Formats: sequence, C-alpha cells, structure tokens
Amino acid sequence: MNTVLVQEMGRFNRLLATIRSSLQNIRKAIKGLVVMSSDLEEVVMSILKSKIPEMWMKKSYPSLKPLGSYVNDFLTRLKFLQDWFDVGAPTTFWISGFYFTQAFLTGAQQNFARKFTIPIDLLGFDYEVLEDKEYDEAPEDGVYVKGLFVDGARWDRKLKKLNESIPKVLQDTMPVMWLKPCERTKIPEKHTYTIPVYKTSARRGVLSTTGHSTNFVVDMKIPSDKPEEHWVLRGVALLCQLDN
Repeated sequence: MNTVLVQEMGRFNRLLATIRSSLQNIRKAIKGLVVMSSDLEEVVMSILKSKIPEMWMKKSYPSLKPLGSYVNDFLTRLKFLQDWFDVGAPTTFWISGFYFTQAFLTGAQQNFARKFTIPIDLLGFDYEVLEDKEYDEAPEDGVYVKGLFVDGARWDRKLKKLNESIPKVLQDTMPVMWLKPCERTKIPEKHTYTIPVYKTSARRGVLSTTGHSTNFVVDMKIPSDKPEEHWVLRGVALLCQLDN
C-alpha cells in the first residue's frame, strides 16, 4: 500500500501546486506585477461565483461541490494522506479520499495475491457490510473502507439489507464495508444487488489513459432480498461524495 500512498501524494501535490501558484499570480496581477491572463481572470470569476475554477479542475479529482465545500473536502483528503504518512496505514480507509480509487483497490488485491501466490487476474472481491463503528484492528486479509453513500435507496441497519428510501431522504450513509479479496470461482453465491460505485452523482465519465473511467469505480455486491431489476429501475448506486 506504500506505493498507493506515494502515487496519491504525487497527484495531490500537483493539484496543490496549481491552486497555490494560481492564487499567488492573482495577487501579483491585482498589484500590477504580472499580466492578468484569461486563465487567471477565469479563476477570479469562478471564485466570485463560488465555482471550482477550470484551471484547478484540469488537475483535480472529479467533484460537483461548490467552491467552499470543495476546499474543505480537499483539505480533509490532504489530512487523510498526511495521517497515513505520519502514523501508518489506517485500520479503516476513507475510500472517498483517494484521487485514483482503482489503484487502491488493485493494491488490496496485490497484497493478497503476493501473500498466497495467486495470479491477480483470478481475483475479485467479496463484500461484507459491517457495523457503524470504529475498528481498532485491520482485517487479516482485505481492507475496511468507509465514506460511501447509497443513492436512491438506503441501507437497513436492522435487516442488514438494501431497502427503500425514507421519504424525502435521497442519500443514506453506508456503514463500514469489508472488501475481501478472493478467487472469483470461490466467491460465495448470495442474494445480492450488483451496485455500481461512482465518484460523483454525475454518474458519467471518460476513459483515461489507464483504461479506467474518470467517474465509475467498481461494481460491488451488497445484500438484497429483491431482484436486481427492482433497484436498477430506481437507479440505485453508491457515491463516493455528495454534491454539497
């Protein structure tokens, strides 16, 4: 997982450098020390409108938040990585805090593949939804993750299954989930809904140079006593972040 941390810190440092340099150049332009370019003017106008500047978004992870919430979210992500660097890997990973979430999931599978000398191409994840609490120890295999939101339904904490939304409540917070790597042929059959995970509520992205979508993350399987078509018609999905 150290490789994942180093790569994530590199991506966030590039974004941080872009934000810092643009704000410094704006201060210089206001004083008349440098020319106010069209890019800097766009940053100023976006800040006044509480929107994320286009210059930042070119280096940023996907986000539909207004500027204030985006900055708070960005600072929280930096603290998550700094704590990981200073203290060590957390027992429960904030899956929403990653720039490139797919690399984290691949890293979890690689650890399992090396431990049991299994080709990573044969591995998948078995998913278990746990309780809403802090865990003092990391699992023997796999990872605990938090920070997901179910959109279009809710997680019934009594029945331990996906259930209908409460009226006027669009999203519900998912409890901690245990992502357990295992061979695909050995994943137990259960009554589940294959729920897609997206970074934002836009639910659309483009293929990056790595072959991964800029928005879609992975398909997870969570317990349900209803057929998959029931939830597909409702557009139920998991989101890594909300729009506010």
